[in-house]
Formats: sequence, C-alpha cells, structure tokens
Amino acid sequence: MDESEKERWIKAGRIGKEVREYAVSIVKPGMALLDLARNIESKFAQLGSKLAFPPNLSINDTAAHYSPGFDDQIILKEGDMLKIDIGASVDGCLSDTAATVVVGEDPSPLVNASREALENVIKIMKPGMSIDEIGETIERTIRGAGFSPIVNLGGHGISLYNVHEGEFIPNVNQQNGKKLRMEGVVAVEPFSTTGNGYVIDSSSGEIFMFQSDRNVRDKTAREILEFIKSEYKTLPFSRRWVVEKYGRVANYALDVLTGNKALYRFPVLKEESGGNVSQFEHTFLFDRGEVTVTTL
Repeated sequence: MDESEKERWIKAGRIGKEVREYAVSIVKPGMALLDLARNIESKFAQLGSKLAFPPNLSINDTAAHYSPGFDDQIILKEGDMLKIDIGASVDGCLSDTAATVVVGEDPSPLVNASREALENVIKIMKPGMSIDEIGETIERTIRGAGFSPIVNLGGHGISLYNVHEGEFIPNVNQQNGKKLRMEGVVAVEPFSTTGNGYVIDSSSGEIFMFQSDRNVRDKTAREILEFIKSEYKTLPFSRRWVVEKYGRVANYALDVLTGNKALYRFPVLKEESGGNVSQFEHTFLFDRGEVTVTTL
C-alpha cells in the first residue's frame, strides 16, 4: 500500500471516529431518529468526507440495517438501546465503526460486554492471524458476561468502495481454520444480546446498493440508476438521499430497479427471540506487518 492511499484510509478512520463520538454525545430522550441521522450526515460533510453507507441507527432488538426514511417518525425514549453504526469514505477508502448508547442512562452490562469483547480483540489483533482466535476471544468475553454473541453477524474485510469484501469474522469460534489477510483493511464488530444469538430478516429497509446493470425501460429509473452508479458506485445509499434529489417519483424508480435486480435492498435485521442487542466496531489497517486501529 503506497503512503498516499494509506493516508486516505487513516483519514477515513479518523473522521469515522470523530463522527461516532459526536453522534454519541448528542443522543438524548425525545430526539427524532431522523434528526440524528441528518446531524450525522452533516457532520461527515463538515469534516470533508462522504459516507461509506447510510447511518445505521438500530434500536433494542433491531441489530442492524435500520436507517430512517424521509418520513420516519421514531422518537428515542429513555432506556432505548441504540446502535450507531457509521463510516466515512475518502475517495473510496472507507471506515466502519459503531458504538451502543443506552439513551439517557449509563452503559448496561450488555453494552459493556460487546465493548470489552472488541477491546480484547485489539490486544491480540495481527495480520494473518487465525480468524477462529478472534471469534473465540469475542465469544468467551460475551458469554463470560452472561450474554450470547450473535452467531450470524460479524466483522468483514473492506476494500476500495466495498464495505463488505473478503473474509467474514464471526463472533464465535467456527473452527474453520481460516486466516486474516496480511495486508489491507478489516472491521471487527462484536454483537452481544440477551436473546438466543441469531438474527433474521424482519422487513425491507431503506438502504440500497448497486448490484448490476440491467435493461430499464422507464426513463426516470434509467436516469436515477446512472446517478446512483456515478454518485455512490458500489457503496450503500439511502432511499431518502435519492428522494431528496428527485422527489417522490424516486420511490417508484427504486422499486423498479430493485425488482429487476439492478439494486439490492438490505433487509432490517432483528434478534429472532426479541433480545436486546449491543454492538461495537473498529476498523483495522494492516500494512507491512503493522496494525493501525483507524477508528480508535
């Protein structure tokens, strides 16, 4: 990795950290989730970065992929367990980072379990290491605190304009013998829950991603698809962003483009037994044998 690219990865991590800390600092009971998302988006712009993906603001038993739409009515309540999962894009060099807040209250033991699991991974992280060892560390920490790790969510590799690429880094020891990459970027994200430890698709979400070129008859849908490819490339984006540019006609276009598989629509993920979910996440850069936690 040349120095100029490395600097962009590190800048993306630094911005991701700053926005994560800002978001955590402004959360309060009575706040509209949509306002929080817009504040996060404005902060990224203020710091000179695009978003790697729409702000994931998932509450209680919702584990991931909830991002408020243009007409979202959710208001944060005291005691809500809010996952803030965000990332920066600096010329396609990305960060991915998350923290959990108990709205209006101190962190709970469940929150501390996922945070401590990530801290324990940081202590052992090195290029080319056993992925099983990472999963074992996360699982041991979370189960030791009396909770369950989510077995079908986990960390992942990252590459230019690609938030999920390469290896999957589970929150348990799957005993598959796989190794981390020696060079490049990965994210680790321990999820802990009071439930059974398994997430399921619950509803269609507000997050989309370009999937493949398709023949599109509708003129507006064709125009919107070209905009998506130019503006977001292969990164996830929010329905709200497209509606704000094109108006409500974009809703029909996005449905058409999803139906013919030009776009992929992310499902909202919930813990199947209704357990609360906590998440923390950092991005790790491997370069010439050294490890940099870009979002720390």
